[in-house]
Amino acid sequence: MEQIISAGLEELGLSGHVPQDAPSKLAQYGRLLLEKNQDMNLTAIREPAAVAQLHMLDCAALLKYCDFQNKTLIDVGTGAGFPGMVLKILVPSLEVTLLDSLNKRLDWLGKLSETLGLEGICTVHARAEEQAFVKGFRDSFDFAAARAVADLRILCELCLPYVKAGGQFLAMKSTGSGQEAIAAAHAIRLLGGRVTASEDYVIPGAGVTHRLLIVKKAAPTLKGYPRRWAKIQKEPL
Repeated sequence: MEQIISAGLEELGLSGHVPQDAPSKLAQYGRLLLEKNQDMNLTAIREPAAVAQLHMLDCAALLKYCDFQNKTLIDVGTGAGFPGMVLKILVPSLEVTLLDSLNKRLDWLGKLSETLGLEGICTVHARAEEQAFVKGFRDSFDFAAARAVADLRILCELCLPYVKAGGQFLAMKSTGSGQEAIAAAHAIRLLGGRVTASEDYVIPGAGVTHRLLIVKKAAPTLKGYPRRWAKIQKEPL
């Protein structure tokens, strides 16, 4: 895995911009992920090479489009730590908050952080639509990120409230998400955002192209959002 990650970072033009030990730490992360995946459902990807490409390098590609140095990021619905944990390894000065509704995943991520010697990373066990109203979370982060299959209208309502004015919401999507982005235009405006970029990138070695949608937070999110989960699901903005 380490060789695949090293080569991939070089192909992405990032090898000179990340810590020297980043490939080995990402490879260790991948090995521990596959080991834990035997008793906890963390990923459907089970081949080491695919983990290196479709998890580690996929998340690393965000560094091509955003400056994370000395910034704050909340990873909403982090799951197995993607992209937040990968970005933390690649940019140690980035302060990362991993938010998830399943505590056992967060327990594992907390232990993983200690094993990898990561500092400035915290885990929060909460529902995204509820935690967004907590002081210190709402309109507070430079970046919110989501790597999920949920509809973009739903992701925007869950994530944009965390981003401070001038910050960015990073939605990691497939290249087939064009219509989804058009449908989410109203939701993005209502929540205080505007789309500033849609970037397609090829994951080194995988022959797969993914899309990063960047939504800039232009104004604080209106008080009534996000709504309750049942309402968000039933009536997307």
